[in-house]
Amino acid sequence: MKNRILAIILVFATLFAFAACTTTGDNNQEYKVAMVTDYGDITDQSFNQATYEGCKDWCDANGISFKYYKPATNSDDDRIASTKEAIAAGYNVIVMPGYAFAPTIEATATLYPDVHFIALDVALGDLLQAHFPDYDFNPDNAAWSSYTLPSNVYCAVYQEEIAGFLAGYAAVKEGFTKLGFLGGMSVPAVVRYGYGFVQGADLAAKEGSVNISINYVYGGQFFGDNDITAVMDTWYSQGTEVVFACGGGIFTSAAEAAKKVNGKIIGVDVDQKPTIDGQYGAGMTVTSAMKGLYATVQTCLNDLIKNGKFESKIDTLGLVSKTDVEKNYVQLPVGTWSMTKFTVDNYKTLVGQIFDKTVAVSADIGAHPAVSEFTTVNYQADIK
Repeated sequence: MKNRILAIILVFATLFAFAACTTTGDNNQEYKVAMVTDYGDITDQSFNQATYEGCKDWCDANGISFKYYKPATNSDDDRIASTKEAIAAGYNVIVMPGYAFAPTIEATATLYPDVHFIALDVALGDLLQAHFPDYDFNPDNAAWSSYTLPSNVYCAVYQEEIAGFLAGYAAVKEGFTKLGFLGGMSVPAVVRYGYGFVQGADLAAKEGSVNISINYVYGGQFFGDNDITAVMDTWYSQGTEVVFACGGGIFTSAAEAAKKVNGKIIGVDVDQKPTIDGQYGAGMTVTSAMKGLYATVQTCLNDLIKNGKFESKIDTLGLVSKTDVEKNYVQLPVGTWSMTKFTVDNYKTLVGQIFDKTVAVSADIGAHPAVSEFTTVNYQADIK
């Protein structure tokens, strides 16, 4: 009798153990996380740094091995080489920040099916361009529908147009009427930021019956230099009051020019106020148009490593809460708020209106956004 009872107990114990394993999937696997940097470095105080900090903080807190790799040059070959180097060293979760990693995904994802790839800002168009030699960006071409995202790849893209809209609207409501947009390279994410900025500024101008002007240019790179600073010097000397510096380290050129005339800056991707104000002068940063890079990385690592969940998809992240604005993947920073005419309560109201779609924000980057008679936009040729 005792033997029968023992046998039954063993059967149930085995079934329970099997159920636990199937619930957690490959949760018992030993994970090691690596990040490969994009154009910048982990000290760019923007895109790469936010991704790096999200990875490192989560891995440190959970006892997971983490290392970052910086490609020797800004080239597909070196990004691929760094990715393969990380995998050869045993890293089986690779975090990739930036659209430029599409060719790396194309070259490595199917080659290493046991490795999980987490890519930020890599959109379907980037992947199609990497996969099809003759990709022509024509959405009506049926050939592109044959593409299948590898099962070990997760891509997050963001509604930057909403973050840009919030920043543009806030700037005009705060009283600025001569604005500037300095983008990095004119890639979709940067263009969405810029066109959202124009839309938000225009709505605020229209609501207040205030005439505004916007200088608009792309630097052609994601770092500042003397040529870009010279253009910013011209803008500020001719009356531009605040520049939305949107492109990683390109903010340095805008900040250097702003410092000379007590001008203002709007940051991007992360809350850049502590960095810009700390380096160039207190009060320089009006706000920052942020997207949740840090939160995205932490959520993905938590889902995969702690919960054994991984979904292969291209995930568009934006507003997820009407009331808890700090949970959204696109937002302005409440914690360092310094605006007085446009308050946090005003901001929350605007977020609610966008969430409810009573205020529309277009993601179309095929043409310059339409503006009212209150707004003049001066689109300039790329600096580089």
